[in-house]
Amino acid sequence: MTQIAVKVLRKQQEALDITSFELGKPDGSALPGFSAGSHVDVQVPGGVTRQYSLCNDAAERHRYRIAVLRDPASRGGSVAMHDRLKEGDTLLISEPRNHFPLVHASRTLLFAGGIGVTPLLAMAQRLSSIQADFTLHYCTRSAERTAFRDEIAASAFAGHVKYHFDDGPPSQKLHLERAFGPPQADTHLYVCGPTGFIDWVVQSAKKLGWADANVHVEYFGATPQDTAGDKAFTVKIASSGATYEVPAGQSVVQALQPHGIEILTSCEQGVCGTCITRVLEGECDHRDLYFTDAEKARHDQFTPCCSRAKTAVLVLDL
Repeated sequence: MTQIAVKVLRKQQEALDITSFELGKPDGSALPGFSAGSHVDVQVPGGVTRQYSLCNDAAERHRYRIAVLRDPASRGGSVAMHDRLKEGDTLLISEPRNHFPLVHASRTLLFAGGIGVTPLLAMAQRLSSIQADFTLHYCTRSAERTAFRDEIAASAFAGHVKYHFDDGPPSQKLHLERAFGPPQADTHLYVCGPTGFIDWVVQSAKKLGWADANVHVEYFGATPQDTAGDKAFTVKIASSGATYEVPAGQSVVQALQPHGIEILTSCEQGVCGTCITRVLEGECDHRDLYFTDAEKARHDQFTPCCSRAKTAVLVLDL
């Protein structure tokens, strides 16, 4: 994976516990282009890698902007970004990747939960630039925790944004059935935020008859898995025929590393898709948030950073 050295051009508090970082090439040259919905992998101070959505205008080439929610319960990335990263520091990032792209639609509905606004902000900028019909529903705990409010207010798409605060009056709360309207083949829904928020929006859409193909999601983190019933299983490497045991409490990636078999990983939660590996035989125990239900049912690929096996053996295309 190509890595890019960038410098922190600007660090700014955007809301309570939310800080944005503007990144650019140290020599001021252009960055690789990206599209709305893209993210980059960031090597965070302390050695971990985390994914952050780009939340600036995709037409810009001189900078990438990310925003980070300080979460003391996280695995270290957000606290390090807030406390240790300063303007002028350098970082290594990946080129932008987009698993959450906009598709052409007559109407687009964007649903943001908290920091989940970041990819949707770039989408709103893009949709506004092409004068598309869209609405951004921005849900947060309170006004003080709502990032980019001043920027949105000054933007060309300010009239397309509706705010919903948990501590606000009932009249401004998000009513999904009203927000959705009747299912339309040419209307697409996008949702990003905490897992519970995403599940609420997605399940509500399904109950109201929205097609899966019209509902697009981007998760920021996986919910904790119940691993009490995990058992050991075997993986077979198709290219060599070698077999290795994956014990309970260890991932496939971790079990293969001592044997010199490296699988590229990033999020280690089954969110980003970096480690996707083809499965030639066996049934997967999918624990990711990346694949759709239909893709999981095929058992032809899985995320070895977190997923396991339902059968005794998985044959991997490695």
